[in-house]
Amino acid sequence: MSPIEADVERRTWRTRLAESDLWYSFWHSPLAVVSSAVAVVIMFSAFFAEFVAPHDPFDLATVDLFNALLPPAWSDGGSPEFLLGTDDQGRDVFSTILYGARISLIVGFLSVGLAALLGVAVGLIAGYAGGMVDTVLMRIADVQLSFPAILIALLIDGVARGVLPREAHNDLALYVLVVAIGLSFWVQYARTVRSSVMVERTKEYVQAGQVIGLPGTLILFRHILPNVMGPVLVIATIQLALAIITEATLSFLGVGVPPTSPSLGTLIRIGNDYLFSGEWWITIYPGIALVILVLSVNLLGDWLRDALNPKLK
Repeated sequence: MSPIEADVERRTWRTRLAESDLWYSFWHSPLAVVSSAVAVVIMFSAFFAEFVAPHDPFDLATVDLFNALLPPAWSDGGSPEFLLGTDDQGRDVFSTILYGARISLIVGFLSVGLAALLGVAVGLIAGYAGGMVDTVLMRIADVQLSFPAILIALLIDGVARGVLPREAHNDLALYVLVVAIGLSFWVQYARTVRSSVMVERTKEYVQAGQVIGLPGTLILFRHILPNVMGPVLVIATIQLALAIITEATLSFLGVGVPPTSPSLGTLIRIGNDYLFSGEWWITIYPGIALVILVLSVNLLGDWLRDALNPKLK
């Protein structure tokens, strides 16, 4: 492809994006714009915490126990060096929130990716194959739906900790969380994709592919899959918030990531021990950060669901 053709193609892509209904809906929804801006700021600050955070809370050379339990900077006894105060180890609360949000987001994105990968694959197979395969896969999904997701995650986490050596618990805690949460959320993808595939497989383009002898896997992944990705994106956006909440819940219960690399849930659990002794900032500010992050992602997911719903256009 020549440079001129590539430039024309880029302009065409940009033009299609600018003229799309989704783009128009986004810019005409103040709530979507504000929520996406808040989510982007939090994610950028979390993933680039080394450059945004005023302190490195995990560098023992810079942490001083004499700075422990300092209140926020505007309170009596506070220090301008620590905007939101310090925790029981003298770590800057604002910096720990940024680093903790990164752990929460990593767990959220990876677990949602695992759940989507597993759920979409199961949904494609069940919806396209039908018959006994569909029955068996959907009955497994129904059984899992009868249990709360947090209970499934606790069960998987407990089994993994029982199988793994004790000295490896802290090193593998993040991966165990990702697997536990991911295996708890795949059912929603599977059921949604199955329903969409059952509709798509009766359409003419699928039947034409079958008539000319295309392999079933090629029809599934090249032709059917792109047409069922809209609902998957909506579910993934909403489940990102659910995954972050689930991770925070597990960490608050003490089965999440260790205090040496805390997530927002771990920070809330640590601060909860000091809440009634007057050091409220250690748990309140991580809690506020968690609420803002989850709320912005949820609002963005709600807008995406409405924008992709043809009945609302």
